[in-house]
Amino acid sequence: MSGKILIGVLIMCMNVQLVAADNPVKPPTAQTALKTLNKAHPRLILTDKRLAELKELMKRDDLLKKCYKDVLKQADKDCTKKPLVHRIPDGIRLLSVSRECVSRVYALGLAWRLTGKEKYAAKAKENLLAVCAFKDWNPSHFLDTAEMSHAVGVGYDWLFDYLDAESREKIRAGLIKNGLEPGLACYARKSNWWWTKSHHNWNQVCNGGMIVGALAIAETDPKYASGIIPKAVASLPLALGTYAPDGAWPEGPGYWGYATRYTVYGLAALDTALGKDFGLSKMKGLPEAGLFPIYACGPTKLYFNFADVGSNSRRRKIPSLFWLASRYDKPFLADAQREMLSKYSASPQDFIWYVPAGKKAPTPTLDKYFRGPVEVAVFRSAWNDTDALFVAVKAGYNQVNHGHLDLGSFEIDALGTRWARDLGKENYNLPGYWTGGKDAKRWTYYRLSSFAHNVPVLGGKNQDVFAKTKITKFKTAPSKGFAVIDLTSAYKDFAKKVTRGVAIIGNRKAVLVQDEFDIKKPCEVAWGMTTDAKIVVEKGLAILTRGRKKMTVQILSPAGAVFTVESAEQKPPLKSNKGVKRLMIRLKKQKGNVRVAVFFAPDWPAGKSVKPPTIKPLKQW
Repeated sequence: MSGKILIGVLIMCMNVQLVAADNPVKPPTAQTALKTLNKAHPRLILTDKRLAELKELMKRDDLLKKCYKDVLKQADKDCTKKPLVHRIPDGIRLLSVSRECVSRVYALGLAWRLTGKEKYAAKAKENLLAVCAFKDWNPSHFLDTAEMSHAVGVGYDWLFDYLDAESREKIRAGLIKNGLEPGLACYARKSNWWWTKSHHNWNQVCNGGMIVGALAIAETDPKYASGIIPKAVASLPLALGTYAPDGAWPEGPGYWGYATRYTVYGLAALDTALGKDFGLSKMKGLPEAGLFPIYACGPTKLYFNFADVGSNSRRRKIPSLFWLASRYDKPFLADAQREMLSKYSASPQDFIWYVPAGKKAPTPTLDKYFRGPVEVAVFRSAWNDTDALFVAVKAGYNQVNHGHLDLGSFEIDALGTRWARDLGKENYNLPGYWTGGKDAKRWTYYRLSSFAHNVPVLGGKNQDVFAKTKITKFKTAPSKGFAVIDLTSAYKDFAKKVTRGVAIIGNRKAVLVQDEFDIKKPCEVAWGMTTDAKIVVEKGLAILTRGRKKMTVQILSPAGAVFTVESAEQKPPLKSNKGVKRLMIRLKKQKGNVRVAVFFAPDWPAGKSVKPPTIKPLKQW
């Protein structure tokens, strides 16, 4: 990442305001950090005792057998690959190489430990020696350094008994020179230290990578672990506090996966090497964190992809759910992950943290409200039904890392189709992408602006870039549920008050989105929704179709308002959004009290249609 990008990320993270959380963490001192160190190898993440338990379990667990076969298949494929080489595309980062090294080390190292076949260990050793001979691990973009340190730390630890003395020394020297020395410089605030004070994914990834790398060589080179562990343990609560109070992640479900994965790597390594994590796993919100990517995933398996999530990002396998399920006794998380493993190839981490079927998990609620720096409310008609109705809406703070100007945005699934969607992230390398101020270049890019999201736009202007909003009311009942959001801060230049309500109604067969404005400065009120559907407009109705599926969208208020259809397509260098449309309502020169209410009725099988509701003010919801 370039210097300008780093500065932009730093500015954004400094602007984030977080929910305060109790901090149970007690970092060790340099003198006490290694007091309980297990000096034997392997000691990181997967101990020999745990491996023996998994081998025994595999004899009677067919899904774990599948995981075993998937790991060997990946390792066999990795055996055919050439050693990794140092390259930094466009002079920006080495990250793709670091991540490939992580992938290879876990697959090859685990395959060797499972089978004892030398071909796996030899190939892992070849890759470790190759990356440890690199001139550097690109410390200017410290994610690269941290992920490579993690890979080399795990490889050194797991292959310790296989490696000859000369190879051990080369790998250890490479880890120190390219990983741990730059890490100590960061903690000493000599260079690139900003991530040690950040509240987003960089904190977990960089601290997690440093923890693993330092613990790998702690018995021979204790000064690195003694210097890094206390600093990392003191730094991590800044980011872990972001999960509070309900486990949501402000950077969106996609970055939840990245941040949580490295949180788990770090905590697991501390536990297996030292027998404790100094209270980090007791941080408020972390025990509930595994619920977020499951609830934030619609029946289509598409995420509620706010912030910089991929445009069609789907929930697949998330190995860290197994660790979270085991650590916090959450069988629902393990059940959800096993379901994904029955459909997708397993990773080595799935095998390592595998949780077998056990006690029946409590039936999850259909609706959930996640509080935090970004607030999310989700509603559905059923679990385990691909045709179920699903609606999600967000509030929070526009300056969170990876955030868009999308407060109040919603997405809808029904009939196995996503109808109201989010376009997702833009190209990270666009100029000014990581700036975050009032007039920042970031907000001129279509996908990051309010004009691309399912939010109101007043006076043709973006939402206020520093807006802070909250869900003020959340209710759930067997036949319905709703959330009400005070969006006033996002539109303060034009309105005295702006409120949005999103409800699942009609025995959970329809959705109502209702906005209420008290306009102080005459302006256009534009209601917009992004969709991939074909649209036919009929006065106050819009008929949306995708294949043989259909949804009717109806304007219930104001009387006489009509839909129009606009294009969301853009020209290079922006992503094209080919074929994507915007369903719009435009109300010219509005002033005073204005209400826009839009009703969404999927075309259910005969006998399940829902009539539009009688409109009530949001204060009466």
